[in-house]
Amino acid sequence: MRKVVLITGASSGIGLALCGRLLAEDDDLHLCLACRNLSKARAVRDALLASHPSAEVSIVQMDVSSLQSVVRGAEEVKQKFQRLDYLYLNAGILPNPQFNLKAFFRGIFSRKVIHMFTTAEGLLTQNDTVTADGLQEVFETNLFGHFILIRELEPLLCHADNPSQLIWTSSRNAKRTNFSLEDIQHTKGPEPYSSSKYATDLLNVALNRNFNQKGLYSSVMCPGVVMTNITYGILPPFIWTLLLPMMWLIRFFVNSLTVTPYNGAEALVWLFHQKPESLNPLTKYVSATTGFGTNYVTGQKMDIDEDTAEKFYEVLLELEKRVRITIQKSDHPS
Repeated sequence: MRKVVLITGASSGIGLALCGRLLAEDDDLHLCLACRNLSKARAVRDALLASHPSAEVSIVQMDVSSLQSVVRGAEEVKQKFQRLDYLYLNAGILPNPQFNLKAFFRGIFSRKVIHMFTTAEGLLTQNDTVTADGLQEVFETNLFGHFILIRELEPLLCHADNPSQLIWTSSRNAKRTNFSLEDIQHTKGPEPYSSSKYATDLLNVALNRNFNQKGLYSSVMCPGVVMTNITYGILPPFIWTLLLPMMWLIRFFVNSLTVTPYNGAEALVWLFHQKPESLNPLTKYVSATTGFGTNYVTGQKMDIDEDTAEKFYEVLLELEKRVRITIQKSDHPS
């Protein structure tokens, strides 16, 4: 029986690179592409099948920034499959990023220059918005929509005799200092992306504590610093032309500058081959590339308090109860 792999955000960037790399590893898979843009998803499916004709590739329309879309998409998945072997929680946004030129020039002439290039910490300001669900867009897209997806797909994921894997795309910019249990959506701070990725790391730990005994395991990875459509939109093209040679040079000293989506997907592919029981839930698996272009994976201990992770999980469950009432009202208006 073919293994079934569901990938959110599969039509571009790291998600797209992951699709091609997984089929290159094993073309006897059934890939399910969960994407909000059906036309892009169809084009990706056709390209994947052209290069891997023995594979199976299907599409589910899903926008993780819309809870109704997540619930509808999950229902379609449950109609298509009896189980999921892998769920890659990859879709995400960095909202309206603006480059802080002053911070850049302060950093480039300081001892923090390498840290600045590898995390982008302090370089970007973000303008978060509120979705139709009344939630912060970054929080809902990067974390909560995926949480609801997991909850909806539990019957397909939880099989004690044959474990399934959740694999999250996190970030090196997941900072404990940017997250608060009192403001999990980061409504009052300037770093919603960092907060959402730290929340991802917390949820990963909590999911393992609550679901390992049911045959569901969770891992987080970081793709490194990757150039995608999001990244290229931050600066004018001529500035990237000037910066890219510097990034290639720095990669001889800092291997987290993976640069391409193909390289950034290295840890995602590596996790595909691991026995989930052997992985450390407190470790973030990081894609890395040497200066000469060799890809490999490193482990990074996460700055996570397990009690905080459990409290966060309980807060998410309470939020889930509230939003499901809203979803039900939307589906059955009076």
